[in-house]
Amino acid sequence: MKKEVLPYRVYSDYLREKYGEKVYKLPVNLPVTCPNRDGRLGVGGCTFCGEIGTGFENLPSSFSVKKQLQENMEYISKKYNAKKFIAYFQNYSNTYLEVNTFKGLMEEATLEDIVELCISTRPDCITREHLQVLREISIRRGVEISIELGLQTVNYQTLKKINRGHTLAEFIDAVMAIKEFNFEICAHLILNLPWDNMEDVLENAKIMSALGLHQVKLHGLYIMKDTVMGKEYEEGKFEIISLDEYKERVISFLEYLSPSIVVQRIIGRAPEENALFVNWNTSWWKIRDEIHEKMLTENRYQGKKANYLSGKALK
Repeated sequence: MKKEVLPYRVYSDYLREKYGEKVYKLPVNLPVTCPNRDGRLGVGGCTFCGEIGTGFENLPSSFSVKKQLQENMEYISKKYNAKKFIAYFQNYSNTYLEVNTFKGLMEEATLEDIVELCISTRPDCITREHLQVLREISIRRGVEISIELGLQTVNYQTLKKINRGHTLAEFIDAVMAIKEFNFEICAHLILNLPWDNMEDVLENAKIMSALGLHQVKLHGLYIMKDTVMGKEYEEGKFEIISLDEYKERVISFLEYLSPSIVVQRIIGRAPEENALFVNWNTSWWKIRDEIHEKMLTENRYQGKKANYLSGKALK
């Protein structure tokens, strides 16, 4: 069966090119929190964030890093005959740890067949000391390093509304610091935040491109009960854009995104239990497939309109 050629740079294809075979991400759940939850910067976290963070399908954080990886590795190996893996520190802010503690946890993840450590964190929770630890481990243990930064939007006013606890400046600062260490960087973005419009969506793509990011990951906003945003939603203080509008935002974003940037995903899975809104009550894969079809039908593709950098206005 001939493989479908998609109109954007797909993450799974990129990993296969990089490592010579299919590589699987194994989630690791650390007992960490966030400075926007524990009172250091604020309390309650982002207004959309529930108590389980993003790791709703992870193994318990009470399990050791080694145990989580071994259990997931055994399952994925048997199911898919997988041989190479990425240890993915996914939930909350995984660099919000004392440096020596962080080092020990990263060391524990460098098991045989782990080819990469991927660390998800906030842009204001990463220091040069954390980066130096990762560089030393990368050199000594022969693993690649990638860092995923939660941004959600470049609109600083929206960041304030969702109680993000940082602005665009902290994100840019983190990107510049990580680039000094030559680690790959992925930004997390939500394209249907209620206070963002299409201009914000395009600016997201343009700033990611101008900063020379390596990857992006798109999420659809989901709204949980017993969150600040959940209460605002129930009180009718904002509306969610339509599914058709979301598809158009994703495609427009990709058109303005540099063709060199890898796209990890264009819509995410989300917990449905205790949710007020998840993906327009539509399967994530159906939304993904409809976006693919629309792009192919309308001859729209990643980078089609990415002609705004390097003095293009003067050419």
